Amino acid sequence: MQTWFQKLIDVSSVASTEVSLKEALPGLVRELGFDCYAYLNVQPVRTFAVSNYPAEWQSRYFARDYTRVDPVVAMARAKMQAFTWSAGSLRQVRSKAVRAFYTEAGDFGIRSGISVPIRTAFGHMSMLTLASNRPSLSLETDIDQIAAVTSVALLHASLDHHEAEPSAARSIELTAKQALCLKWSAEGKSMKAIATIEAMSYATVNFHLNNARKALDAASLAQATALATKLKLI
Repeated sequence: MQTWFQKLIDVSSVASTEVSLKEALPGLVRELGFDCYAYLNVQPVRTFAVSNYPAEWQSRYFARDYTRVDPVVAMARAKMQAFTWSAGSLRQVRSKAVRAFYTEAGDFGIRSGISVPIRTAFGHMSMLTLASNRPSLSLETDIDQIAAVTSVALLHASLDHHEAEPSAARSIELTAKQALCLKWSAEGKSMKAIATIEAMSYATVNFHLNNARKALDAASLAQATALATKLKLI
């Protein structure tokens, strides 16, 4: 697999656009004998995927917040190194939710694979998974951990640099009042000023901004405003 990881490094390095990178990945994945791939960027607020998994599965995965159930994500967090997985391990799983998840994923042709997690900024995690319809997976050689992490780190950097459009993402919903107050905050207005402009009480403005901060899992109003702006929620 070391040669394949080198090819991923090369593709990530030379891709001049988001389109060229996304066009190269499916063929590279098939070259290794897998059916599809998923780059998953796991963050407290905005977890998103760049993937060619079936669209229905991607939509369902995020709508049902399956990152909380997905055993591959849990293993990635625990191991923080490349690993293989398969539905064949179902007999060792006690959790009904996890068994149901594996079965559901299998219905979409996702039964085994290789996942490579990496640490990203501020203690977050991204991971690349190559998935197969085969019920079990065996590799001829051990995974070169350094090559695996290096290749996925470069893929992550390339996708981030090109600001790649996710194929699916966890949706964040703000109320109209929360978005309005955050918009004014982004314009540099204080809570007192927002209260005056919108004919609200100071307590009401504070209420909406505090709930918006919680919805965005932000530590401060400044962070909430920055996140909402970045995610184009305001």
